Amino acid sequence: MKANRLLKVRAVRVAAIFGALLLLGGAGLYAWLCAGLPAPDDLSAYTSAPSSKIYDRYGQLLFEMPPPYTGSHTPVTFDAIPPYLIQATIATEDATFYRNPGIDLRGILRAVWINLQGGEAGGSTITQQLVRTVMFSADERVERTLYRKLRELILAFRITRRYSKDEILTLYLNETYYGNMAYGVEAAAQAYFGKSVRDLDLAECALLAGLPQSPARYNPLEALDAAKARQAVVLDLMVKQGYISTRDAELAQAEPLDFAAAPFSIRAPHFVMFVRSQLERELGLARLQAGGLNVYTTLDLDLTDTARDAIRHHLGLLAVCHYDPVCPPGGRNVRNAALVALDPQTGEVLALVGSPDYFSARIAGAVNGATALRQPGSSIKPLTYAAAFERTALGQADFTPATMLLDVRTAFVTREGTPYVPLNYDLVFRGPVRVREALASSYNLVAVKVLDTIGIEALTDMARRLGITTFDNPDRIGLAIGLGGGEVRLLELTAAYAAFANGGYAVQPRVIRRVEDTDGTVLWEPPGGRGDRVLDARVAYLITDILSDDLARVPTFGEGSVLNLSRPAAVKTGTTTDFRDNWTVGYTPQLVVGVWVGNADNETMKEVSGITGAAPIWHDVMEAALKGQPVQTFARPAGLVDVEVCALSGELPGPDCPHRIVETFIAGTEPDTVCQMHQRIDGVVYTILPPEAQAWARERNLPQPTTYNPQSTAYLRITSPDAGAVYRIDPTQPREMQRIDIKIASDSRYKQIELFVDGLPLAILVAPPYTYLWRLEPGSHTFSAVGRTLEGLEIVSDGVTIDVREE
Repeated sequence: MKANRLLKVRAVRVAAIFGALLLLGGAGLYAWLCAGLPAPDDLSAYTSAPSSKIYDRYGQLLFEMPPPYTGSHTPVTFDAIPPYLIQATIATEDATFYRNPGIDLRGILRAVWINLQGGEAGGSTITQQLVRTVMFSADERVERTLYRKLRELILAFRITRRYSKDEILTLYLNETYYGNMAYGVEAAAQAYFGKSVRDLDLAECALLAGLPQSPARYNPLEALDAAKARQAVVLDLMVKQGYISTRDAELAQAEPLDFAAAPFSIRAPHFVMFVRSQLERELGLARLQAGGLNVYTTLDLDLTDTARDAIRHHLGLLAVCHYDPVCPPGGRNVRNAALVALDPQTGEVLALVGSPDYFSARIAGAVNGATALRQPGSSIKPLTYAAAFERTALGQADFTPATMLLDVRTAFVTREGTPYVPLNYDLVFRGPVRVREALASSYNLVAVKVLDTIGIEALTDMARRLGITTFDNPDRIGLAIGLGGGEVRLLELTAAYAAFANGGYAVQPRVIRRVEDTDGTVLWEPPGGRGDRVLDARVAYLITDILSDDLARVPTFGEGSVLNLSRPAAVKTGTTTDFRDNWTVGYTPQLVVGVWVGNADNETMKEVSGITGAAPIWHDVMEAALKGQPVQTFARPAGLVDVEVCALSGELPGPDCPHRIVETFIAGTEPDTVCQMHQRIDGVVYTILPPEAQAWARERNLPQPTTYNPQSTAYLRITSPDAGAVYRIDPTQPREMQRIDIKIASDSRYKQIELFVDGLPLAILVAPPYTYLWRLEPGSHTFSAVGRTLEGLEIVSDGVTIDVREE
């Protein structure tokens, strides 16, 4: 018994000693963690960091970035902050803010679990974020250790005991970084919307509340789609927390946002903001906020100012209809333009203008038109033809600058099964044209024919190789992408053209040459902008040769147009069908310049095309930039041959070909067949067009022989209606009057053609034009034709199915 009591006493003593040691250890750990922690009473005491400076390529100061909490930093009271912004912030950053003691143990454990599973999740409350923002040094702020996290938790708990929740939230909203050098919600409201925070509505509040997670990624002035997606997330969280209704969220998401910025001293503002975003991505926000950086960029400030002035001048001329005496009522309705100029050999951006006036709220001037997503119109066509020439060089296609294609009405069936009939800009079809003329004069239908033949993936693959990053959604891409139906960034499209100028090398736009600290130590030096070869030099040369051929573009642009420079230059325009965007992108061996003209709010212009809107700006900037520089011609690579061909068919000239030209080919792709389009019949030379062009020829009263070539392939096709077309019967009109033309294209070898509908005989046609007027009947109907040749053969056409519906 005595021994047992002794053991118990010893056990109690050991436990006491262990407990004392544990308490001492815990106290020591706590003391270690708390060593050097700032006092919660001193939240407003910040150490000023040195400013950072951004220079152009010649050392001219563009902007002096203020250190954190100076310059663009205007604290406001809690009452001045809209409830929507408070609610959006809480819903997004810390849903339990008003209930937690500054830390959220459940959130921390959830974040730990997600991170252990390989995901990424934050477990920081608003109070913890405030601690990290204002009480830690720049180095400690980015430190990812348990020690730093525990110190953060202790401070967050202390702050919660010292300050009210409203005071903490006010401090957070006044000190958080929202991008574009805006610290706090008042500065952010001025930086993005040009107004006080108290005047923000729900949509604007939701957009701002989504920025702190990644200000560079969600910057609405450079990545509006990403910012709008983030805004939608915030609105959804507000709905889940019961702050707003689903209808409120839908209306806010649909609301157009008008971006502006409060004026401050800055040169080349869009470029500076783009540089700052890149610095934030590459160096991290904490290092950027620490200051003391000297950033040497690629920009030529004088050229940028020249470009800005040219934009303002030509927009002013458009406003008063200087280019056209026939002015639409109210003028041309065009307010905005953007320009990028870069060195095609290095990728260095020499000029970047995002709008004519960064600080104009009227034109949403703070939006960077050089990085915004817009439809390129016909300016994307050179990539389609480059892909076609490349496949020809590989033996996978048959397209050369001399290839003859028919520019006649053609219906293409989309993936949805509906017909797509491209039209040229002037609504005129030109019959047989060579690829050289089709690209230089920007014929739409021919471009779609080429794309339909080589496949959409051929174009998107070419675009990706040349640096365009926006053609990766297959669900949104169809044949219309060949006419600019997708979206691109001016900066990326200009860099893509640089590959044509430099002989086929990819170019990554480069805006920063190096970043130094105050001691001159180089902290970061981006790699050169010129990358690997992504395009055959011969293909690049053919595209350049066509785009610099003034004669080939005469049918559309006339002689001596504004596209001509005082030196050799290749250039392409683009205009969207609804006049929302127009473009001109062109180059010499030394310089490539891209121009976009339109409205930042996507409002349509009034009949402003690439040749009247963007081209004059391009012309003037190119001439100014190259003034005094030696004239350079485009270097012709080895592996090309020049061959005389028929000017119409593109084949080797026959004895009766009236016009001949010399065309350039990739060796091995030159024609080896003699032209059959020009034939002498009964002493008369005819231009014999293919069967699918006969209707076009009849419309223009072009004589065609009545005999046929027995060696040619029999041709029989229903050209109208278009496959997949949908017709509706109008109940208010007599049924007998509701008819459509069934048209058949063929050569002249047929004695008769029998037309069928749903397998049943409909009509027998014995002479061209082979047409029949069919009365609309409800239902799905398939038309086909059977032709009987002079030799007694039967030729069956493909079927064409349409749908007729009753209203």
